Amino acid sequence: MTQARKNSPIETRHGDRAALARVVAAEIVDRLQIGLQRTGHASLVVPGGSTPKQIFGELRQQVMPWSRVTVTLSDERWVATTHPDSNQQQVCASLLQDEAAHAQIVGLMSDVATPEQGVARCNARLARLPRPFDAVMLGMGEDGHTASLFPGSEALAIGLDPTAGSDCVADHPTDAPHARLSLTLRALLDSRQILLCLFGEEKWRVYQTAREADPRNLPVAALLQQDRVPVAVHWAP
Repeated sequence: MTQARKNSPIETRHGDRAALARVVAAEIVDRLQIGLQRTGHASLVVPGGSTPKQIFGELRQQVMPWSRVTVTLSDERWVATTHPDSNQQQVCASLLQDEAAHAQIVGLMSDVATPEQGVARCNARLARLPRPFDAVMLGMGEDGHTASLFPGSEALAIGLDPTAGSDCVADHPTDAPHARLSLTLRALLDSRQILLCLFGEEKWRVYQTAREADPRNLPVAALLQQDRVPVAVHWAP
């Protein structure tokens, strides 16, 4: 493990993905337990996609008061929650099983036509969750996007504005399928701990570049360069 100057991300390089999954799952449980002791409830933000699945496999085995934990999503594809591309569907299938089956999930999707129409409903749901979030787990694309905050997106300026009045933003990425709804930087930073999980040499290279990059080019840089919330970066080949 290496730690640079104060408020810099703490980096941990793991030997393989199984080791990363065990460590990250344990760290999330520790954060949730602290939240439960503090207020009696805890909240967790998770991504969809392939990155978290092995972590979810470890996390769902952990014995704890899951019925007092609320899980929500860092972002959502604007598809039905039964669609195979739905992040909510993936989280329900991969995380909310076994010991974690009693956790509550608050999705971002609603029964309106467009993500723009869903922003107000999403904000209302997020406002009812225990905040700050006890832990926020995120991945990162090779283009530097995190959640659904994509470089070059028309929604990026709002998404990265920490003073914006919204916890979520609608987006229509040009290089990814489906319209999206994403938590904004404001919402992601309303947390006690951010865990950024990366796999592969290319993502490690992008991460290193992002530590000094313009967030408009590599949006994940906005998380790495702030000094409000601690960020733990976990990498495996």
